[in-house]
Amino acid sequence: MSELVGQVVNRLRTAGVALERGLSNEELDQVEERFGFSFSLTHRQFLTVVLPLGRGWVDWRHGDREEIERRLFWPVESALFDVEHNDFWPVSWGDRPADQELALAHARTRLEAFPRLVPVYSHRYVAVGPGDVPSPLFSVYQYDVIYYSDNLLDYVAREFHAPPAHPSSAQHIPFWSELADGLEADEL
Repeated sequence: MSELVGQVVNRLRTAGVALERGLSNEELDQVEERFGFSFSLTHRQFLTVVLPLGRGWVDWRHGDREEIERRLFWPVESALFDVEHNDFWPVSWGDRPADQELALAHARTRLEAFPRLVPVYSHRYVAVGPGDVPSPLFSVYQYDVIYYSDNLLDYVAREFHAPPAHPSSAQHIPFWSELADGLEADEL
């Protein structure tokens, strides 16, 4: 277990989060195959040590498949909601088709080309792996995307009110980082 993961687990225990035994590598492989993504290295290491349970957490072991899929598709679907209802259309996507269905199809294609985000807790997401540089966690609500933390340790510190004890090392995640940096659709 990495030092970072150990600190995350200790902070969650101190905060009183319900923790179940971690997932085996076989269980994690099955989740990745079932849902078509790879956990980031830190997220995967964390889930081999403990599986947080309760409201807001994803039960990767026994959770309802449809609920997990809904959470996995939330970042794209919520951005599509804003394409449809709130005129969200980044300049980098070119001219917006006049036909709403074509616009949504084009937006979906663009959004699905960006790194996929995986839920950690509630509407807090981390980019898929692999990679040994910790991904920032994003708070995602429609196209209102903010950096919530630099990594999993910083996230737990913020969410559960424990001070962070590490240097900042936020990694750039295409599209999602631009939204978190406050760029508007006409700047993307």
